[in-house]
Parts: sequence; structure tokens; C-alpha cells
Amino acid sequence: MNITSDVKDAKLTATVTIPAADVDAAIKKAYRDAAKKYRFPGFRAGHAPRPVIDNMLGAGAVLAQATNDLIGEAEPKVINELDIVPVKAGEYGELENPVADHEDFVYTIEFQLRPSCELTSYDPVEIEMPPAEVTEGEIDAQVEMLLGYHASFDDADRPVAEGDYVTVDIENVKNAEALAGEGRMVVIGSGSLPAAFDEGVTGMAKDETKEISWTPEVEGAEEAAVKVTVKGIKERTLPELTDELAKEAFGFDDIAAMRDAVKIELDADKTSKLPGIKENRAVAKLAERLDLEKVDEDYEQSVFSELGQNFLQSLAGRGMSLDTWLQMSNMSTEAFLADLHRQADDVARESLALDALARKLEIEVTDEDVDAEFARAGVEDPEASKAAFVAEGRIPAIRDSIRRSKACDWLVETAVVTEVDEYAKADAE
Repeated sequence: MNITSDVKDAKLTATVTIPAADVDAAIKKAYRDAAKKYRFPGFRAGHAPRPVIDNMLGAGAVLAQATNDLIGEAEPKVINELDIVPVKAGEYGELENPVADHEDFVYTIEFQLRPSCELTSYDPVEIEMPPAEVTEGEIDAQVEMLLGYHASFDDADRPVAEGDYVTVDIENVKNAEALAGEGRMVVIGSGSLPAAFDEGVTGMAKDETKEISWTPEVEGAEEAAVKVTVKGIKERTLPELTDELAKEAFGFDDIAAMRDAVKIELDADKTSKLPGIKENRAVAKLAERLDLEKVDEDYEQSVFSELGQNFLQSLAGRGMSLDTWLQMSNMSTEAFLADLHRQADDVARESLALDALARKLEIEVTDEDVDAEFARAGVEDPEASKAAFVAEGRIPAIRDSIRRSKACDWLVETAVVTEVDEYAKADAE
């Protein structure tokens, strides 16, 4: 098989030539398959000769099948040979004639590729990170979280304030069906509801009714509105931490022992999570440098589909359907899809930014790198797994992943880090 290609505006057009010997083999196979699939009077299954098959089915039908078989088998090889990761299925040029005996078969196929972008700067990124050592503020926050399990909720004879647990009746006025309900408990300032809703309810008194409207921050979204009646206001109060409470409620000898145990737990948590936090912040900062106003729709859609499939597989692994998860999360299908599109846009930008960095660094991926990737995958038979990826035309995607991973390693290693104690910073403000 011979392949020539040309790239223009993120579209690759490949001209594929399949040699006559492979064409003849595909035609013979197509006739064998037809002989087995259909019944031809006077002949045992699989033994009807070509003239009989042509007379019954038409020569064009069998040759068309041979053509489709050849093209389908060739596509993964074409993708592997060109080392590309298309964002959607290839589009074939018009085929004037099907394959013919003893002749090369030539056709064209067009692939949509990811856009090739540049960064406004290729210098190391500057990021803020939590201190590597556990701080007193982090210990305080964790202790407060533990005390929350023993919090009391008392009726508040005052207007609604941030942090209150408020019982409300919500009536849909327009485009807010998912929020509607009677006797709903909401936590003001928790971020689970639109900010405009929290702002609107803040300051309301018990038995007061008010209409609140907002426009979701999604392109093309329509204004939403609800009528809210406050039915009850409860204030959350944490118990005072004493040596006695530390012992009775949490099993520690005293407050000091409790704080020491919390510090050990936080230290272990930091050790495991800080590398991931550093990587995420570095990649996000790099994506801010992407010189691209709008992500290509086809590429965004391919990322959106992949994220959606991964999420559905995750839910299935937990024995949960999407409808059940949406109900538990109090989220509408529209809001879920909008959020997934936002995630897809972020992921697409980060990927394109890493691609740009990899090109600038002239990162190469060797066959040894690919073999090592399959060896690290933890599958029972790495060679069989690799063979399956080759047959499906997915090796270029593995190479892409390795290339981005190498770029990410450089990005993290060279990042200029400023440690910021966010708890101390919040107290100072």
C-alpha cells in the first residue's frame, strides 16, 4: 500500500494506492463470502463458482463489497502510517468505479485534524502552591470540619445570612424546572445553586416571598426565574472544642493529641495530592497562553464525546444511571450538558497548549516509549494489547499521549512556584 498526503487548514487529504495483488485477494474473499452467505441451487454451500454468483447477485454487488472491505481494512493502516489522530471519521472521495481484477485500486480520504496552535510564551509558567508542610490554618480547617459532625442547628430569628440552612418553597416562573419544589433545604453560599439565587435569598425574612431571576453563564442560555418563599431559617453552630469533647467524640486523649493526629493525616494527604495539584495548575496556566480565540467545533465535540463516555462508564461501574445521578445532584440535563461542554473546552485548550509546547521542545516518541507505555498499562499481555491498538489504528493516539506527557513533565519540572498559605491569606483579608 502506498500513501501520499497533503495538509491544508487542519485537513489532511490522503491518496491511497492498494496494489493489484491485494485487490485480487480481496475480490476472491468477497466471492468466497458470498458463496457461503447465500444459497445457490445446484451447489453446495460455499462452492458456487464466480459466474453463477455474478448471474444471481450481479458482479457489481460483489465487487462493491470487496471495495468496502479493502477500504475498511486499510483505514487503520493509513492512520498508523500517517501517525495522525483524526477528530472525526474520515470522509472518502467519490469512487467512480469499484475494484477490478489485476488492477491497483486508488482512492482518496480526508481527515479533520486538531488545529495546530501557538503559545504567546514558551517560558516556564509561574504558579502558586500550598506550602509543602502542613500549616496551623489547615489543621484548624480540618478540626472545624470534624466538629461539623456535632454541629447544632437552631432557629434564627433574623433575616437569612450566608451559611444558613434555609427551608424554602421554590416555584418555577420560567426555565427553572429543576429547582422547583416545596420544603427544600438549601445552604446559602454553598455554591450548589446559582449565585444570583443565593444573593436574592440573603436578607429575606421568614414567610417572605420574592421573585429571583438570572441568566446562566452559558452561550445562548435564556433567562431563568423562580418565586421563593422562606419557610424557616436555621443557624449552624459548632460545639466548643475541649479536651473532654476530643476524648468523648473523637477518641483522643486531649486537643493536642487530636491536632497531632490531624496533622499526620494531612501530611500524608499532601504527599499524595500535591504532585497532581502542581500538574493541574501548571497545565491550566499554560493553557492561558494559547493563541486561540475559539476551539474548533469538531475537536471540542470529540473531546466532549470522550468525556461523556468516560463519565457514563464511571457511573455504570458504580451501578448508577445518568438519570439517577442527575436527580441526586439536583441538576437538569441541560445544565449537565452545558457543564460538560465547558469541561471539554478546557480540556481541549490544555491539550492544544501541550501540543504546542511539545512541538517547541521538539519532543520525540520512540518505539521503545510506546512499548514501555503498554508495559506500564498493567494488562496481562502487553504485546496482544499493542497488536489490538495497531489493528484499530490507535497507536498514533498512544504516541500523542506520550508526547503530551513528556511536555507536561518539562512544564512541571521548570514551573516557578510561589508557596501561598491560602488559609493565612484568607484570615488576613
